[in-house]
Amino acid sequence: MARIQIVREVRLSPDVAWQRVTDWPAHGRFVPLTTVSMTPTGFVARTGLGPIGFDDPMDVVTWEEPSFCRLEKRGRLVSGWAELSVDTYGDGSRVTWVEEIRVRSVPRVLDGLTRRAGSWLFGRVIDGLLTEAVSGTT
Repeated sequence: MARIQIVREVRLSPDVAWQRVTDWPAHGRFVPLTTVSMTPTGFVARTGLGPIGFDDPMDVVTWEEPSFCRLEKRGRLVSGWAELSVDTYGDGSRVTWVEEIRVRSVPRVLDGLTRRAGSWLFGRVIDGLLTEAVSGTT
C-alpha cells in the first residue's frame, strides 16, 4: 500500500474547514471526470467517461465532527483507508489527510508512483476545497 499524507494550514475556523473538506460531492469538482454520489454509509466516486470508468466506493466508519473521520475504501480497483482530521492551529486550522491506498494489479514496486500521483490528486482536492472556503468567507 502507498501511504499519502497531506497537511495544510489555513486561516479558516476549524468548523468551516471541516464543512468544506467533508463536503463529499464537492470533491468531484477537483478530480477530472469524477462525480460523487452519497450512499447510506458513505459515498461513491465514479471516474470515467460514459460507460468506461470505475467506481471507488467509500464508507464512513468513524465520524467525530468537527475534527476526525475515517473512510474505508471498498472498491474492486482501489482499496485502503483514509483519515481526515481538522485541528485548531494558531488563528486558523490544520487539515491533515492520511491515506493508505492500494490499486489492484499495480505491483507494490510501483507504490512510489502511486504515492506521488495520489499526493498530487488529493492535494488538488484539499487545496481546491480550502481555497473555495477562503474566497467564500471574504
